[in-house]
Amino acid sequence: MKVLYAASECVPFIKTGGLADVAGALPPQLKARGIDVRVVLPLYGQIEERWRDQMKLEAEFEVELGWRRQYCGVHSLEHQGVTFYFLDNEFYFKRPYVYGLGGDEYERYGFFCRAILDFLTRVDFQPDVLHCNDWQTGMVPPLLKLQYAQAPFYANITTVITIHNLQYQGVFTIKDVQDTLGLDDDLFTADKLECYGCANYLKSGMVYADEITTVSPSYAEEIQTAYYGERLDGLLRARHERLKGILNGIDIKEYDPAGDPLIYTPYSAAAPAAKADNKAGLQREMGLAVDPSVPLVGIVTRLSHQKGLDLIDYVIRELMDEGIQLVVLGMGDAKYTDLFSWAEGAFPGQVAARFAMDNRLAHRIYAGADMFLMPSLFEPCGLSQMISLRYGTIPIVRETGGLRDTVLSYNRFTGEGNGFSFFNYNAHDMLHSVRRAVRYYRDEPETWRQMMRRGMEADFSWSHSAGEYIAMYQELRETGRRAAPPAAIRPKRATAKRAEQVSGGAGAAPAKKAQPKAAPKKAESKAAPAAKKPGAKKPKAD
Repeated sequence: MKVLYAASECVPFIKTGGLADVAGALPPQLKARGIDVRVVLPLYGQIEERWRDQMKLEAEFEVELGWRRQYCGVHSLEHQGVTFYFLDNEFYFKRPYVYGLGGDEYERYGFFCRAILDFLTRVDFQPDVLHCNDWQTGMVPPLLKLQYAQAPFYANITTVITIHNLQYQGVFTIKDVQDTLGLDDDLFTADKLECYGCANYLKSGMVYADEITTVSPSYAEEIQTAYYGERLDGLLRARHERLKGILNGIDIKEYDPAGDPLIYTPYSAAAPAAKADNKAGLQREMGLAVDPSVPLVGIVTRLSHQKGLDLIDYVIRELMDEGIQLVVLGMGDAKYTDLFSWAEGAFPGQVAARFAMDNRLAHRIYAGADMFLMPSLFEPCGLSQMISLRYGTIPIVRETGGLRDTVLSYNRFTGEGNGFSFFNYNAHDMLHSVRRAVRYYRDEPETWRQMMRRGMEADFSWSHSAGEYIAMYQELRETGRRAAPPAAIRPKRATAKRAEQVSGGAGAAPAKKAQPKAAPKKAESKAAPAAKKPGAKKPKAD
């Protein structure tokens, strides 16, 4: 079984969000189970020299983008037993940012999608499954089926697309995408590539992929509704038989309190006493009153509306009246940095905030906090709640997406549960859950210790999830392509020419490296989140 895992970011090379964690953790697990899995991503300028020094040049060729022919270099290295390919074009990827600022995202990732298909013949790797992730690789399935499938090399490749966050779809003007990828007008209809008058990379991938996955079972259900579906719920309902939710895992070696070098003092489920040392150390480092009896609540998050921080805004005085301490780590919207900056001054010794990306401090918050707050408006999977459980820090979450799948609210009648949760997106429902957690922390220490141990002993590794992906890959290989294009339409200009090119492309002479050109034309519509949820109203305060 051969799998090519295509992603726009991957740890330890480049990271902006959770996709990088998944792309770095899942392939080694697949490799350990006998899958010949390889990973492909762009060669960004931000990738450190220590990784570049290990790369070797595999191939050089030109990628056809409409009337343009752009250089592509293929570099490779091996990490954790997995081969990683890096597609190089300095004009597109040697920039001071990863996403979103240049106005030509449709062209950058259109290049990436076509280069993914073109480089396979140059490295002689013919995957059974091409696994795409998010909108940045969303045009791979339609390009494969519309322009490459007639060539024998590509005829039996099946595709999977994983949705990590449906809010980000890669929405651009149709004209720009046509100009870049050579797609005819008759493909831009509501049942194919068009979406509300625009081209939509993620939707295109969802239409043409053989299988659609997302990162938790609950999120797979939620996005079939209008509230969570980001205007694609109709398509997802139509393809529900090919939609599957597979829960993400975490790296249990990196997040192991018994051997974590970034925390103050190691501890384990069998010997949890040293967690108190981590709490005291965190209180000192953050300038809080050092008091073991005070419940310490941690937040490590992107500071955005999605994360439910508006709920905290509404009831922050009531939260502080409970006698808790609050530690916040994250970067994001000014609205929320202003909120927590104000709270630091209003509640000295109770609130501490750091607006940065600080992995060391994040580990110390997971280890030193008593509770971890995640009141998300929506959460496709969420890793922080699983990490907090691994460190014996009890999560308080809203029941949505992966939070619902991993956190079971404590039931005092049965003794079951590993955290606390609330269902409605309402500030006082969240406040009630925090109060409930504080009461158990103060009044029932034995119950609290049982929940801590239950969380620390739970298995949140990639082992089970990797098995689910392998089962899906095997089924795809056995049954072949299950999702035909919506209609028997092929682009008139590109198909025959493309099939001829890819059939004999492996022997083409290397292209010369492209010279820098003028700044890219500004797109009329940047890659931005889809329209806001019609039902996402301002949370109530009562």
